[in-house]
Amino acid sequence: MAVNLSARQFREPDLAQQIAQLLSTNGLAPHRLELELTESLLMEDNELSRKTLIGFAQVGVCVAIDDFGTGHSSLAYLKRFKVDTLKIDRSFVRDVPHDADNCAIATAVAALAHSMKLSVVCEGVENIEQVEYMRTLGCDAIQGYLLARPMPADSLAGWLRRYRAGDEALNAWRKSSTTTADPAGTRHLHAVPGHTGSRSKAA
Repeated sequence: MAVNLSARQFREPDLAQQIAQLLSTNGLAPHRLELELTESLLMEDNELSRKTLIGFAQVGVCVAIDDFGTGHSSLAYLKRFKVDTLKIDRSFVRDVPHDADNCAIATAVAALAHSMKLSVVCEGVENIEQVEYMRTLGCDAIQGYLLARPMPADSLAGWLRRYRAGDEALNAWRKSSTTTADPAGTRHLHAVPGHTGSRSKAA
């Protein structure tokens, strides 16, 4: 489960302890929770930010940088802080694979992330061509309207049932991605629910 953190929440001095308590109360394994931060939050390279991220690591939750590539901060924070995932902003995915500049940016971000042993999520995926291109880059997951639009919590169970039952509309993207040869040796994708639309991960 992925949760976006606001700047106000991130600045709470006991945030890691609050999260640990919530995980314990609800019986959720820490590694099942991903906390998403924006680059602008990490620009505030202060002692509280450092302690909060250390606290997240101690609790065992994952940390993702949302909308990566749209901030104005130094990439040095990737070295200073423990981060698990980079999410390529939808603005760089929108015209892939037909826009050379967006392809170059997506390729560079994926290469940077993998060289640092980070996972890569592509946001805003809306068509099969984007799925195929991102898979050649070795991306670990996709998220976007191709899978599902944002939905209320009480609709999610029905969506999962239809997907697992092989609903044609939900699985159409899958037929291409699981039958096309993959010269880069990257992993195939399967769908799991996400907090913005839906997300799919590498199998």
